[in-house]
Amino acid sequence: MTNTQDLLPDDLSMGAVLLKVGDLPRMSDYYQRALGLEVLEETLDGVHLGRGNTPLIHLAPAQGLQLPARGEAGLFHTALLFDDRSALAATVAATAQYDAGLYVGSADHLVSEAFYFTDPEGNGIELYFDKPRDTWQWTTDVTGQATGRRPGKSVVMDSLRLPADTYLQDHLTQDAVTGQAKAAAVVGHVHLQVGDVETAERFYVDTLGFERTAGWHGQALFVSAGGYHHHMAMNVWNSRGAGPRKDTLGLGEVLIRVPGGDHVGALAERLKAAGIDNHHTGSELRFNDPWDNKIRVAVS
Repeated sequence: MTNTQDLLPDDLSMGAVLLKVGDLPRMSDYYQRALGLEVLEETLDGVHLGRGNTPLIHLAPAQGLQLPARGEAGLFHTALLFDDRSALAATVAATAQYDAGLYVGSADHLVSEAFYFTDPEGNGIELYFDKPRDTWQWTTDVTGQATGRRPGKSVVMDSLRLPADTYLQDHLTQDAVTGQAKAAAVVGHVHLQVGDVETAERFYVDTLGFERTAGWHGQALFVSAGGYHHHMAMNVWNSRGAGPRKDTLGLGEVLIRVPGGDHVGALAERLKAAGIDNHHTGSELRFNDPWDNKIRVAVS
């Protein structure tokens, strides 16, 4: 059973997502010209891109690795969160203009408005805006009582129609287009493909200390800290039954940021108690989830 003291801190945030890429120039061009990210740093370990001083994507060269198969565990999408609808619309327009064939779809999720793309190597991308928190609806979650876990609340989400053309007509402005690269963005959440939802819940909720915020017919799990709709999600839509990942292109690392070393230490103790191998330096913690997705928890 997850006790309150075993939860991740309310002010947790998601850090830059590391992607292993086969064609670094092409991928860097995409993230700059389509998503409006700027190069923050170029090092031997790749290109770090973001908005302002906020790193969002780290592209690490990995020539020689293969693309993952559709049914393998790994990344479903990296979700970039924008402060307002105009900023979101400007990046959606630029991304669609770069290559309309990489557009996947859009949805009103009740808590957010989202547009989906893939990058040139097939990594999923969500661009989204959060509706005001006081409009989110929560229902009593009785699954905690049924499973022995701490009962809580589930956020009400859906996938309603959100026509992209209408959205751009309503929210795209010249100022937003001109200032696209200067508009703030953060990694709002990271969504993974996993082999089964039950194992994901035992790991991400019972051990790591996220709270379960929603499920989807046993096919998806949404988890968060501090009452957010989700900082991470896991689904089996393409990957049910998948085992540990191979070394492929795609997701290299998920970074979770916490405000202090005491949170890192507490998580290290929970991992140790659960028998999960980890590397703890004091200020950060590295470990793998059950599908060998690499997770790093570091002090902000």
